[in-house]
Amino acid sequence: MEHVEHRKFVQTVAERADLSREAAADLVRATVETLGDRLSAGEARHLASCLPEFLRGSFPIRDRSRPFGLHDFVMRISRRTGLTPKEATDGVRAVLTTLRQTVPGDVFDQAMSQLPAEYQEMAAPAA
Repeated sequence: MEHVEHRKFVQTVAERADLSREAAADLVRATVETLGDRLSAGEARHLASCLPEFLRGSFPIRDRSRPFGLHDFVMRISRRTGLTPKEATDGVRAVLTTLRQTVPGDVFDQAMSQLPAEYQEMAAPAA
């Protein structure tokens, strides 16, 4: 895994989601926090160990995952960031795509396999 700087990660998300750097930084934090809520403790630990250092502190490890669908995931991001649901949807796609390119593929795929297919489709590599 190549070293990814915070600035570059946020800038990539900002460009993909068509957001300001400030909005993208809030979006990255909210998405990582919410993703941590959704994964089992073991999978969250495994994914967190592969995250860039600047993201590890935002990634919660819970004793139990909280099951909720993609719509609720996006609405949580929208509420946390003040983004519209459309902006939050585009933003979640941007964050997950950037994470896919940042962590080892098998680790990312294993984490996504715990989630419903609708999450996996958000992070699908571009064809």
